[in-house]
Formats: sequence, structure tokens, C-alpha cells
Amino acid sequence: MRETETEPPLTIPGALDLAVDRAPHGEALVDGDVRLTWTQLRDQVRAAVKSLIALGTRRGDRVAVWAPNSHRWVVAALAVTSAGAVLVPVNTRYKGAEARWLLERGAARVLFVENGFLGKDYLAMLDGDGDGDGGEGEARGGTRPVPSLPGLAAVVTLDDGLDDGLDDGLDDEEERPGTLPWHHFLTYGAHLPDEEVDVRTASVRPDDPSDLLFTSGTTGRPKGALTTHRQNLTTYRAWSARTGVTGDDRYLIVNPLFHCFGYKAGVLACLVRGAAMVLQPVFDVQRALRAVEAERITVLPGPPTIYIELLGAPDRALFDLSSLRLAVTGAAVVPVALVRRMRAELFPEVLTAYGLTESCGTVSVCCAEDDAETVALTAGRPIDGVEVRITDGGRRPLPAGADGEILVRGYNVMLGYVDDPAASAAAVDDDGWLTTGDVGHLDERGNLVLTGRSKDMFVVGGFNVYPAEIEQVLAGHDAVAEAAVIGIADTRLGEVGRAYVTARPGTGTDPGALLDWCRDRLANFKVPREVVVLEALPRNAAGKVDKAALRTD
Repeated sequence: MRETETEPPLTIPGALDLAVDRAPHGEALVDGDVRLTWTQLRDQVRAAVKSLIALGTRRGDRVAVWAPNSHRWVVAALAVTSAGAVLVPVNTRYKGAEARWLLERGAARVLFVENGFLGKDYLAMLDGDGDGDGGEGEARGGTRPVPSLPGLAAVVTLDDGLDDGLDDGLDDEEERPGTLPWHHFLTYGAHLPDEEVDVRTASVRPDDPSDLLFTSGTTGRPKGALTTHRQNLTTYRAWSARTGVTGDDRYLIVNPLFHCFGYKAGVLACLVRGAAMVLQPVFDVQRALRAVEAERITVLPGPPTIYIELLGAPDRALFDLSSLRLAVTGAAVVPVALVRRMRAELFPEVLTAYGLTESCGTVSVCCAEDDAETVALTAGRPIDGVEVRITDGGRRPLPAGADGEILVRGYNVMLGYVDDPAASAAAVDDDGWLTTGDVGHLDERGNLVLTGRSKDMFVVGGFNVYPAEIEQVLAGHDAVAEAAVIGIADTRLGEVGRAYVTARPGTGTDPGALLDWCRDRLANFKVPREVVVLEALPRNAAGKVDKAALRTD
């Protein structure tokens, strides 16, 4: 029996079927010249499910996507989850060693990759030694597409193996085993009967894992948060209800799809509401202005930095932006003045939200009735069915207005960190409370106010950055004895990194060389803005580096 509107589907293939039933000829997705109705989108997803089955993909297998925003990313992701496999998004800014570690940890069996994005040969980076240059690396050979990843059985190139201007000395399609260009992949399973897709999608259960998103921790290594179909669809029905997104909206997705903000608050929110997705591979203010006018965009979420750029565009008045209705932001400090200006000049409705990967990306959201101060100074109230508790050092609840550690409980809390029971137990207690690592309080109306972050994490243009990872990279340089990294304010990006280092005896330290060292080994948003060389790092009474003293330096 088909699920009804009062019993919404709790699996991604079921949600896609419902979107088709609601508006079979309605526009689902726009990506440059590509336009797909909901029926056409589902047809491509079903073709991709067939091909995944033909490649040997089983329920529960993990399939990675390392590519920028595109219709193929969306088709691949919906096909992976519709086939009962687990989606593993990979940050497009990662260098070879970072991505290789994640693919190993995530046990990916299939990888979708756009191999020429931003001029990078991603596959060569995986082959290489992790310095980000690609290079010759390990000699190609054997039967696997990436010899350094023996568990990876197949690679699908989303750029169709076309000439991307990269001279890596080979034709990947012909010489790299186990690799299919997208147009071959879509027909790879064409020989299978439609009934096989029906059986596979019907076998997907609401409590099956749907995605594995990695989020860095204080150890400097990412941890993979595993969440289910039910958790994500329930969360983004609640998010959409709070934000007011409907099937009449046209949603410009500039947030990267490898992030919760792009994939879950973007693709999944549009899926459950039937809103049209308009995709951009990276945020560019001129492209965004043109898209708003041409596509009559109504919803444009993102970090505060994109709104600063939109407001500051010198030719903004030349574009018709009257269709804009809703902005949803967060992930950084949002000035009251910015919210007021956004409401006056761009969006009738501006909302802020709070979440983390371990909570399916959303915990709390403001609503349209909130004033500018509430939107800027709070992250709104918990979404329906989710609890927030503020506790002291002994995990005892604190009253409204008192700062403490933020705990979250509800259907949106992850199953756990993959293959890491100790970290999972430390993050989620026996009563289901997730320790967020963030500090804040609840005001008298129940709005969540973030007042600080534990674990020293800072946010660069909407991306979380954890100092421990950068400190480890700096400490790997022969000239560095110790390193400490903090976040400092930046008018455009919200925060950027500043690194403090001490030199090993008998060596010299060139800040420029250390920045180049980081650029070769880290995604660009993790690279510090500057390096400061000190005789010694300040320490507290326990002998630990005193980062508070660095911040007041």
C-alpha cells in the first residue's frame, strides 16, 4: 500500500516516489543547461541504481562521492541511498592524503569523482604520496582503480573522461582499471530488468544507515557519523516546516553537497517538500546574482560570508532580485546589523540555525516571526521532537540564562561513529544525550544562545576547522618544535587561523615556508592566514599550552 501524506515515506527512495507523485512534470533540478523534472530525475536515479547493482554494490556497502555540486552528484547520491548503500561524501578541498585516509576509514567500495574540478587530478592525488601535487606516486597496475586503496572496486568519473586540460600522461578511461565515465556507468546495468530495481529499493528500511559524514575531532582525525533514512528525513521535514520551505520554492544550493548544509538542508529538504534545486558548483557572487534573476530564486541559504558578498556587489542594483524570500544562515557569528540589512535589502525572512554532523546537521532553527536581535543573537528553538539541555561540569541541568555544555537528545542523534565504539560512547550517553562540545545557554523563551566552543574549533567561511589537525601538520616540519593554532576574527570569512610556532634548536623558521607546507597538505580553508614565531608558547599551571593567552596577545 502506498504511503499517504499523513504517513510520509521514511526512506529516500520512498520520498523520491512521493515527489514524483506530487508533481511528475514539476521542475526538480537545474544545473546549467540541464533541467530535470521529478520524473526525469527518478528515471536517472533508477538507471544509476541498476548500474550500482551490476557493479556488485550490496545493501550496506559504502559509496563515496568526491565532486562539486552538480546534477550528477545528486543522481549518484540518491541512487546510492536508493540501492540501500551508504553515501560517503568527500570534501572537494581535500588533498590526496586526506581523501585517501577518509576513503580507507569509510571502507568505500565505489567512488564517484569529478576528476578535473578546480584543475585538480583527484585520482592522481590518491595515487600520490599525499603532498597534494599528484606526482607519479605509486605505479599504477593490478586490477584496482587506485592501487593504494585495495578495497575500492570501481571508480565512476562524473566528468565523462573528457579532456580537462590535465596532463597526467594517460587516458584514465582506457588505462585505469575499474574506471567508468558517467555516460558508460548510466548504461552499465541497462540489461537488468526494472523489477530488480523495484526489489532493491523496496528492501530499504527506515532504520537502515543512509549516509556516513566525517567530521574532524580534537584528535585531528575525522570521525564518521552514521545516520539513517528515518533520522534524516524526519529532521528535514521538521527543518522545512520551521523555515517555511514549500514545493513552490526555488532553492539555490551554493553550499557544498559534501556538507550537511548542502546535502541535507539542501537536497533532502527539497526532496521532502518538492522544491526545485538550482545548483552551483562553487559560490561566485556574479553567478549567484544571475541565477537569482534568471531562475527566480526564492530560497538561498549559506554562511554569513555569502550575504556580505551579495550585499557588497557593486552591480547588485542591475539585477532583479525581487523573488528572494528566505535566507537561512549560521555556522558563525551573525551580526545584528547584517540581519537587519539582509532583511531590508534582500530577504523578507532571515533565519539562523544550529546543528552538527552528529545531529543530522540540525538541532535548532529560528522562525519567520523572530525579530532581528533574536535571529542574530540566538540559534532559535529546538526543532520538534528534539531536546536541548544545558549542563554543568557534572552534567547537571542548568537554569535559563546559565552557560554550560550543550547536550542534545532526539531522533536526529547519530547511530554512532563508525568503527569507533569508544568515541561513540563518549559522545552519546546511555540516556541518548549527545555531547556537542559547544557551550551556551537557553534564554527565557527557549532559544539557544551559543556563547563559545569547547575543543577550540573555529569556523572559516562556514567550514569547521579543528586546530589539532593543523598543529600536527606544522609539527611534521623539521624546523618546528611546537605549534598552537587559534581562530581570529575576519570580516569576510568570520574567522581564519593563526598559527604560533617555536623553532627546533639549530634551525630557522620561515613563516612563508610553513604556510606553503600547510598548503601542500591541507584543504585551503584549514591553512592558517599567518604564522607567528615565538621563543616559547605560553603555558598554564598544568603545563599545557595556554591558548587563552594567545588570543589576548
